[in-house]
Amino acid sequence: MRPSYAIERTLLGGRTRLVAGIDEVGRGAWAGPVSVCAVVTDLSDPPGGLTDSKLLTAARRTAVAAEVQAWAAGIGHGEASAAEIDELGMTEALRRAARRALDALPNRPDVVILDGKHDYIGSPWPVRCEVKGDQASISVAAASVLAKVRRDGYMAELGFPEYGFADNAGYPSPAHQAALAELGPTPHHRLSWSYLDDLPRWRHLKKHRDPAVSEGQLDLFAM
Repeated sequence: MRPSYAIERTLLGGRTRLVAGIDEVGRGAWAGPVSVCAVVTDLSDPPGGLTDSKLLTAARRTAVAAEVQAWAAGIGHGEASAAEIDELGMTEALRRAARRALDALPNRPDVVILDGKHDYIGSPWPVRCEVKGDQASISVAAASVLAKVRRDGYMAELGFPEYGFADNAGYPSPAHQAALAELGPTPHHRLSWSYLDDLPRWRHLKKHRDPAVSEGQLDLFAM
């Protein structure tokens, strides 16, 4: 399915004059921030090949991202660090990252299209949740590409070659898992997550929180 402006046009009208599309990346990673991007367009034709970032190769994503940067009417980025995720839980971390992205836009949108079925932003932002929004909405697709390229670049620049951040962006690849088992977590790892339960040498580093806010965790040996 190629994204279109159908959702944006349904929302526009009356007091709604500016619609932003939002997507996040990094929710399921073991290291690094969760990153959110907000994009506003002028409803002009988007760059060719724009779609959900997961459907693009890394090289194509980078090329499309450069075109989106030049084309979009407004772009805002927001992150929440691994430390914030540990302290607050993923839902609140996502909320903070999304609000930072929205606050970074040049103009405040009237309505937000949010990829997914759960509104993690909350008031005062009017939110329209859209499952697979990154495949349906041009604004959300643009946000998905920019968020992915920005976060991947950040993770690659961190270094830590043993963990393979340049390739896995902090997600649990075999190289990442092996490095964790041998070397333990870096300062960029989320220490409240359940993967530490499977690492006897490093289990003592785990930070404990209310399990009600620990969604999104993955088991080390469930890959």
